[in-house]
This record gives sequence, C-alpha cells and structure tokens, in this order.
Amino acid sequence: MKAEDIKNLKIAIIGAGYGGAAAAKALSLLGADVKVYEQAPQMGEVGAGIGLRPATMARFREWGIFDAVAKVSSPSDYFEILTAAGEPIMKDTWPEFGEEKQTYLIHRGDFIEALLGVLPEGMVQLGHRLETIEDKGGRSVLTFTNGETVEADLVVGADGIKSVVREQLFSDKGPVFSGEHAYRAVISADDAHGLVFDDNLRMYIGKGTKVYLLPLRHRNQMSFDITALNPDGTWAPEVTKEGLLATVDGFDERLVNITRGLDMETVNIRAVYDIDPVDTWHKASVVLMGDAAHSMLHHQGQGANSAIEDAGALADALAQAGSVKEALALFQAIRKPVTDELQRISRQGWSEEEVNDVFPGQKPAAQMPTSQKPTSVTAPAQSKG
Repeated sequence: MKAEDIKNLKIAIIGAGYGGAAAAKALSLLGADVKVYEQAPQMGEVGAGIGLRPATMARFREWGIFDAVAKVSSPSDYFEILTAAGEPIMKDTWPEFGEEKQTYLIHRGDFIEALLGVLPEGMVQLGHRLETIEDKGGRSVLTFTNGETVEADLVVGADGIKSVVREQLFSDKGPVFSGEHAYRAVISADDAHGLVFDDNLRMYIGKGTKVYLLPLRHRNQMSFDITALNPDGTWAPEVTKEGLLATVDGFDERLVNITRGLDMETVNIRAVYDIDPVDTWHKASVVLMGDAAHSMLHHQGQGANSAIEDAGALADALAQAGSVKEALALFQAIRKPVTDELQRISRQGWSEEEVNDVFPGQKPAAQMPTSQKPTSVTAPAQSKG
C-alpha cells in the first residue's frame, strides 16, 4: 500500500501480549494509527523463561529494538538434549538466520516489559475486554465490556488461545488438551545444584517426562520446566511436591534435588493445550495472529517466536500489497503453511509406549486428534517463515 494510505489506516490490536505488542511496533513504524486494547487492568506475565530465536532477533534489529531486548536476556550458542540420567543424546547450534546466530534466553516478564516499553505512551489501552466484534467489510466495530465502542479499518486479533475474535468470526472450536501438564518455576542459580554454568538450553528426556533447563544468568536465575504426561485436563490442575518428585523419579539426582527444593507457591501449574489449525485467518478488515491463529504446544519453543514473525510478516504484507484485503490474504499465504507445520511437529512429543504407560489400555489416537498422535521426540525447530 502507498505510504499515505497506510498513514490513514486506523488499526485496533486486541491483546497486548508478545504478538500484539510486536505488531503494534511493526505497524506503527509504517505510519499507521495503532491502538492496542488489553483486557487486563495492569500488565504482568507469569511463567518462566523462553528462547528468542535468531529470526526473531533479526526482526528486533530491523525495528530498532534489538538492544532493548538484548540487555535483559542472555545469548545462547547451542541447545543440548540428554537422557534422564544426563547422558548426551544430541547437541547442536541454533539454526542461523542471516547474520543472527544466537538464541536469546529471557524471562517472560522481562520480555513483555521490553516490548511494551518501546511503544509510545497511550498506545496500549488497559481494562478493555472485548465483548463483540462485527466485520462490516471495509471497517469493523468493536464493543468492550466497559461500554466503549471502537471502529477500525483493520482489527488484529492477537488475543491468545481463548481468542474472542477467533471464536466470533472464524472458528467455534475450543482449545485441545494435549494429555500433558507443565510445571514451571524460576529459581536462583544458587539453588540449581551447579547446573547453571553457561547460557545454553538443556532438555532431559525420561519416560513420559521432559525437564527443560533455561539459564537466566543475567538474573542469576534458572527457568525450570517439567513437562509430563497426565490425563487430567483441568486448566489449572493441582499437584503436590510428592507428585512432582514422583514425576522426576529416575532423573539426574541434581534435577531431583532442585524439585525437592521448590517452593510450591511459586510453581506455575498448567494443563497444556493448543488448537487445531484454523482454515482461514482473515476477513475483509479482521485478521488473526499469534496464539489466536495457531496456538501450538511448547515442545519446539516456537509460540512466542511465531507471534513475532507474524507481526513482521503482517507489516511486510501491508507495505507490499495494494489494499488491506490483499495484504491479509498475502499474510496468510506466507505464514499459515509455516505455522501449520510447526503445530504438527510440536504435537509429536511422545512414543506410543510412553503414552500407554500413562493412559493404560487406551491407544494414543483415542486421547487426542489423529494429527496429534505422538510419534517421537523432536529437537527444537527453527521457523524460516
């Protein structure tokens, strides 16, 4: 689109998470009038650490915010996969993207704070929970539960796995339970029993369980993540210290000792969900992105990275296409094949034997969709899209 046409665009982004904040930055750099509407009354991000891949960091460099992110993260040169007992399985460098060769390890809270910190004051409107969205072709009308109504030339649905935008305009299919739980905590490096000694991600694999160690040495901390097969699909299940210890039974004694020392009040406990691929992401003036479009399991570490790449691809498409409608079609054509494949790969987390140990007497296909039937453990992937 012509620069003057983009400058006349009024864009409403629903959700101020990674994807929404990144889209706000990328689209505002084009000159568009951007507002972000976030349901939370104040921003904050629970959870643990994530890795920002070379392709993601390349986008940040392009947008002029690389330093803001890099100063609250640690660069990692490689990842390593080990057995439960600590025997090496594989070790590899991160797939390069142009001149970027490292993945940056960052706490989720620091990441969202860094992204929001590079947006102009007033661009993010808190306390705006979307109630209804009506696509009128060239414009959309948004109604929020606080009574406010907004019209926009383009609405970007970046409102996560439970997206209101997706549910009202694109798909009424709900999130899909993976048959797993994730237990996440951030601990002091001093309590990591010597396992924080460099800036590289490590994953230990045992039957039905994976333990991820993500050093955050710039914080003198480590992100500790246990992912385990479990049939309880309660969104926020309960687990005891004894239950966690049973989950890591047979693992490297240092990992067992870390688990034993956890303060259960600080452990984030969640059943793991994703969504099935959504057939169409866009209408005339509305588009989905990030988890709203393609929420995926965390085994490949691609959720946040895919959202950032979505933001860049959406901005690129608006700059290249002749109209908003053409831009949204181009955006989907570029990104959907990539994220469909990442969703598929991320569901290949366990062997049939491992699943049957947790779901005795039941075939894996009976527990999850055919596309989610586990086959084998896969190494972290790098999206090129």
